[in-house]
Amino acid sequence: MIKSKILRNQKYVSHYFFNRLGGTSKGIYKSLNCGKGSKDKIANINKNLKVVSKRIGCNSENLVSLNQIHSNKVYKISRIPKKKMTGDAMITNKQNIAISILTADCAPILIIEKKQKFVGAIHAGWKGAFKGIVKNTIQLLKKNGCSEKDMIACIGPCIKKNSYEVKNDFFKLFKDKNKKNVNFFTFKKKKIFFDLTKYIKSQFYENGVKKIDIIRKDTFSLENNFFSSRRSKKNKHNDYGRNISAIMIK
Repeated sequence: MIKSKILRNQKYVSHYFFNRLGGTSKGIYKSLNCGKGSKDKIANINKNLKVVSKRIGCNSENLVSLNQIHSNKVYKISRIPKKKMTGDAMITNKQNIAISILTADCAPILIIEKKQKFVGAIHAGWKGAFKGIVKNTIQLLKKNGCSEKDMIACIGPCIKKNSYEVKNDFFKLFKDKNKKNVNFFTFKKKKIFFDLTKYIKSQFYENGVKKIDIIRKDTFSLENNFFSSRRSKKNKHNDYGRNISAIMIK
């Protein structure tokens, strides 16, 4: 489990970026797999989610997640949803509702707005970031009276540049959208590498949010103990577990 150095100073908020340690799942899902979209045993996933809920400080039924689809869809959560919604980010100003994001190389992002006391959680892979999930979340916060200058964001553990090799068509997609996007790519020995964290950070800056913390752990690196989609594919596994990140107003 990891806490953001700047988010932890906000005493009214509970948050964690969880790694894969401390759960009950077995095999390729060992041990804190929280992804109900995986092929893991649902009983183990539910036990793992109870571990997470206890650590965050809420009832397990108050731990809200989404059917994530790499979109730019954001929800305001005012009560516990009766069924899981489809999208990739949430905001709330309600106490004791923990909003959570699942990742396995994509970036989990947690946000606090200090003045209006809102929190947010974003699932940002390259597709969601490319489509504007960060901008849309900031805009929804602003629609609810929040200000960019009072927002603090933390980009959690995700795949880092040295592990994120991409093809030329991927590079071209970003370059065609904006020539400045070339700055998020590195070329080494005829290989292309993408810096997802830097790309996301730039989107916060472009939208007026300057207080940004970055957890510099690479989910692809085995020693960091995170689930990784890319590493699982490299090892020819037929599935992979999901890391969870959550934030709640106490």
